[in-house]
Amino acid sequence: MHFYNDATLLAAGHALSALLQFHRLIFLVFGVVVGLAIGLLPGIGGLTGFALLVPFTYTMDPYAAFAMLLGMASVITTSDVIPAVLFGVPGHAASQATVLDGLPMTKRGEAARALSACYTSSLLGGLIGAVILAFSLPLVQPFVLSIGTPEMLALTIFGVSMVSALSGNAPLRGVVAACFGILVGMVGTNVATGQMRWTGDILYLQDGIPLVPIILGIFALPELCDLAIRRAAIAENVQFSSRQGMRQGVIDTFRNWFLVLRCGALGSVLGAVPGITGAVTDWIAYGHALQTSKGAKQSFTTGDVRGVIAPEAANNAREGGSLVPMLSFGVPGGAAQAILLSAMMVHGFIPGPDMLTKHLDLTYSMVWSIALANIFGAGLCFLLSGQFAKISTLRYTLILPVIMPIIYVGAFQGSRSWGDLFVLLIAGLAGWTMKRLKWARPPLILGLVLGVLMERYMSISFVRYGMDWLRRPVVTVLLILAALVFFKPLFKLVRGGGLARLRPSGKIVLKLEDLVYVLFIVIGLYMLVTSQGWLLMARIGPTVVASILVIAGTISLAYKVFVIPAQVRLAHAGDGIHMDVASDHGEKLPNKVVLMRAAKFFGWFLAFLACMSLIGMIPTVPLMIVTYMRIEGRESWRLSLILAVCVTVFLYAVFDQIIHIPWPDSFLGQSFPALAVGGA
Repeated sequence: MHFYNDATLLAAGHALSALLQFHRLIFLVFGVVVGLAIGLLPGIGGLTGFALLVPFTYTMDPYAAFAMLLGMASVITTSDVIPAVLFGVPGHAASQATVLDGLPMTKRGEAARALSACYTSSLLGGLIGAVILAFSLPLVQPFVLSIGTPEMLALTIFGVSMVSALSGNAPLRGVVAACFGILVGMVGTNVATGQMRWTGDILYLQDGIPLVPIILGIFALPELCDLAIRRAAIAENVQFSSRQGMRQGVIDTFRNWFLVLRCGALGSVLGAVPGITGAVTDWIAYGHALQTSKGAKQSFTTGDVRGVIAPEAANNAREGGSLVPMLSFGVPGGAAQAILLSAMMVHGFIPGPDMLTKHLDLTYSMVWSIALANIFGAGLCFLLSGQFAKISTLRYTLILPVIMPIIYVGAFQGSRSWGDLFVLLIAGLAGWTMKRLKWARPPLILGLVLGVLMERYMSISFVRYGMDWLRRPVVTVLLILAALVFFKPLFKLVRGGGLARLRPSGKIVLKLEDLVYVLFIVIGLYMLVTSQGWLLMARIGPTVVASILVIAGTISLAYKVFVIPAQVRLAHAGDGIHMDVASDHGEKLPNKVVLMRAAKFFGWFLAFLACMSLIGMIPTVPLMIVTYMRIEGRESWRLSLILAVCVTVFLYAVFDQIIHIPWPDSFLGQSFPALAVGGA
């Protein structure tokens, strides 16, 4: 305690006074503004932000340089909730779970309340992360040194076990979707052996399928497609005025202070584990809230404010936790942190004991930077959110033409090739089909994110430790927790099905929705068979996962087709939960109309791609916006042209002039490069 009372407190006080000087504070605020802007753009993550800002920091004062960089990184997950809550479009992988309850709240007319709860919980989570970072730095060395690949493997297994919590009352469906996600994540070159897996002769697949276009396709396109099918504003009845909604969101967050505290601590701990990204943290926090909150299983995914509070608190707290291994040992948690580490080294600071002794002032200036950035970021979002919430009341012909081009550009950041846009289309069709047929999408994404990590950690653990890795205490505890979480819904299913009986042979009917099982089982069998000729280390993972997919899919399909569930379970069918955002047009529109309008939506998508392949991205945007608004909404020429010009100028200024990203190749760009702005 003497250490904390003297050296640490003195360093913390000195760091705060240094950071509050105007010339440093202004750089912190600038970083916050850049971070908030990046958070609003789907697919443009912290890596882009660091790449933009780091070159300017080399001649800056170290306090100001790291204040600006951490200010930017700390608030990206604060503003990325705006597209997630308003449109169901995750700004980044870390805001996927927020969609599940945020979008239903918007549809109820509670957008301001949802956004306010997000900002308040983000602020408190960020402060919790900063506090935990401040107190853990001097004590963290033994903990971080004890984390090896076996512990990280056990943690990823625990993360996948959350699938059962995210699959509602169809746990085996969740297992099937998660296994499919893991297998998709295995496509590409196996790191351990160099084996090409399911790549064919397609160069695009050799580096694996990027996460960004899949996330936008699975989550964003289905919500926008449903908006086009409904042909109405997202929120038709506003429950609160902007001011009332903002106040209610703050009240909701403080009323659930213990949930914020738990999820903030959880996010900090997960952030300290290298490789555990925000895409994992938010689902684990959401699953924790679902399992521990009173009445959550009846209200989550229908617009429960706790469903946005939990993941947002964890995500912002994660930023503080992720600095622990980087400052203590120079171990970055990801590519963005690696850039931050390189900036530190350019300024002459080497991570390790010196950061906790000789340069303790600078270390605590980073802690204060995170805390102040969260305060500034939440404050700015509060000021603007009243206006953002009003977007949900606009008609769909004003929203879709603006959002869709941004999604195309965001998806293109996956690997910056045309393959990203085709993956976006395929994932969008798959996501809409899963949503329509009530297949939960979160397990697929969680499997996709964790599958690659799990296979990598498993290979290293077996090579280095053999079977002894199972005897490590932390591994044992995490595996037991994973088993309890995973098998709990299965036990309930078996217990509730005690009175189940087989259907009479004449009443066995295979419905159209059951063909999804058949498709997954066929894909699993194909992947299982084709992987058997590979090298041992390359085929172990696919063999295990594909086998589980086939077995779980077959059992679940057989149960659905051949078994009449117990009357006890039918009477309490409402006790379950479909862990996804439900389609809200099925009751109002005939299936034929729904399918026709969905086909029309994806037809516009294909038309955009075709036009872009000919004349390039930038010329296509205004052309398609005007065409869509005139045909779909009978909007006036004046409004259509104004909106088209504004969106095009925004895309060109931000992505071409500021971020300097390449555009998709086009025929015009290749034939007449001097004439094509949109060609790469």
